[in-house]
Amino acid sequence: MAERDNRRGGRRDRDENPEFADRLVAINRVSKTVKGGKRFGFAALVVVGDQKGRVGFGKGKAKEVPEAIRKATEQAKRKMIRVPLREGRTLHHDGKGHSGAGKVTLRTAPQGTGIIAGGPMRAVFEMLGVQDVVAKSTGSQNPYAMIHATLDALQNQNSPRMVAQRRGKKVVDILPKRDEAPASGDPQTHVAEEA
Repeated sequence: MAERDNRRGGRRDRDENPEFADRLVAINRVSKTVKGGKRFGFAALVVVGDQKGRVGFGKGKAKEVPEAIRKATEQAKRKMIRVPLREGRTLHHDGKGHSGAGKVTLRTAPQGTGIIAGGPMRAVFEMLGVQDVVAKSTGSQNPYAMIHATLDALQNQNSPRMVAQRRGKKVVDILPKRDEAPASGDPQTHVAEEA
C-alpha cells in the first residue's frame, strides 16, 4: 500500500504544476447491474491548493480510480479561489458557511493552536496554507456538503485592505484604535502606532 502511495506521490511531482499540492478526500464506488453482471465506476473528491492562499476542489468520475482522481484534480485547478490570510497563518475573522444541509463555523485562532477541524475541512485548510484555525461542522457529514460549506465561508473572508478599498479609506482609518497602554505589554507596538 505504501508503495502505491509513493508511486502516486512521485507522479504528482512530475505534474506540469508542481506548485500545487493535492489531497484525496473521498472515493465512492458505484455499481450498475447489467445483463452480464455488474459494472463498477468510481467518483473521486480532490482538494487542490498552493498552500499560500489559493484552494479549489473538484469531482471526477471514471471506470478506474486513477482516471477519476486525474479528472477531479483537473477540475479543482480550474475552480480555485483566493482567500486572504492574516499573517499568512490564520483567517482575518470568524465566519459561517452552508451548502444544503452542510453547515460550518470557522474561527480565527492564536499562533500555535494548529488546525482543529475534521476530515474534509482539514484537507481544505491544509491545502490553503492555514496553520491556526478552529472549525466545527454542525450539519451534514457528507464530504461534498462539508467542502462546499467550508469554501462558502472562506469566500466571505475579507481582509482590512479589501474593506478599506471598498469604503475608499486607508487601512489605518478602519482598524480599531488601541488604548494608550499596549494590551500585550509590548512597547514596540505602541511606538509603531505613534509613528
